[in-house]
Amino acid sequence: MSEDIENKETKPEEAPEKNPRRKFIVIAVIALLVIGAGLFYWHSTFTESTDDAQVDGDLYQVSSRVTGQVIKVYVEDNQKVQQGQLLAEVDPKDYQVALEQAQANLASAQASAIQATVNVPITSVSVRTSVSTTGSDVTAAQAAVSQAQKQAQAAQARVDQAKANAVKSSLDVQRYTPLVEKDVISKQQYDGAIAIAAANKAAVLEAEAQVIAQQAGVSQALQKLSQARFQSSESVKNGPEQVKVEQARAEAAMAQVKQAQAKVDQAELDLSYTKITSPVTGIVNKKNVQVGANLGIGQDLLTVIPLTNLWVTANFKETQLEKMHPGQHVTMTVDALGGRKFDGKVTQIGGATGSMLSLFPPENATGNYVKVVQRIPVRIDFTNLQEENGDYKLRPGFSVTPDVEVK
Repeated sequence: MSEDIENKETKPEEAPEKNPRRKFIVIAVIALLVIGAGLFYWHSTFTESTDDAQVDGDLYQVSSRVTGQVIKVYVEDNQKVQQGQLLAEVDPKDYQVALEQAQANLASAQASAIQATVNVPITSVSVRTSVSTTGSDVTAAQAAVSQAQKQAQAAQARVDQAKANAVKSSLDVQRYTPLVEKDVISKQQYDGAIAIAAANKAAVLEAEAQVIAQQAGVSQALQKLSQARFQSSESVKNGPEQVKVEQARAEAAMAQVKQAQAKVDQAELDLSYTKITSPVTGIVNKKNVQVGANLGIGQDLLTVIPLTNLWVTANFKETQLEKMHPGQHVTMTVDALGGRKFDGKVTQIGGATGSMLSLFPPENATGNYVKVVQRIPVRIDFTNLQEENGDYKLRPGFSVTPDVEVK
């Protein structure tokens, strides 16, 4: 009995020790609830999040740009390749021959262009010389005409003189005739007068013949002057045209050089296209090329999935976009990488909802419209992808949970 009484007396003393523990637990639970409520309020008020998001990237379809037979393939499916790495090679022999032929045509065109270019100054000098020479010929012909005219005038003066002498001698004969009959003068003197009269008549005929000859010389000089003037006019008129013709030939030759150069450039491009390289750093998938295959232009060979040029497409509800705009900071969690976080920023907000961009957009005018909260794609770019994805583990298609800081 005494022990029971002692136990009853000691039990009320244990209650005060349990009360502080209960209070601590209650306070801790309340604090956790308050912190959780605060975090929920902060997250729901200052951030917008969605689980409808994934990593996106441009899938590069590598195709052939030339026809030919594949002689080497350097990659396999799921192999990582660097930008510019050689993937496959087409037989380059035909394209090497085409390049050499194009280079030979270019050399020929360049030689023709040099010849045509040199002919331009030569023709120009020849034209100037011709114009100058024909001008000098005109001047000489004018001088010859002037000289012939003067000679004709002198011949005419000699005719006049001869006629005057003939008239005088004829008058002398007439005066001497009665005198010789009366023996006033000697027969010898009379005969001399007759001879002088005859000689003067002959001199008149000779002088007149000289006049005719000199007039013919004037006509000939005038004809030469007309011919010289015509040649001078032709040189002045046609000379610049001849220079233009040579210049046009030179320009045509230069155009042929450019055309030949373009063919060389095209041949070099075609030859370079025989080596098929990776456009970006990525992973090879859907490889569809083997050694010995005959390729056509545009034939798909493989797909390179990028590992560097990546972004996130997040489909937010339309009710989440009120305070969202480009430039806002985003924290992204990738499920496939154990919750690894990446930093980014909002870059673009889609121009239409996903349903409007679908193959069969909704027709709400049928009368059976049901309001559904729509989603709009938002592009989020990584701000430090090179450092955060240094191991290249991020892949297009991974699910992402973005948290956009809207305040």
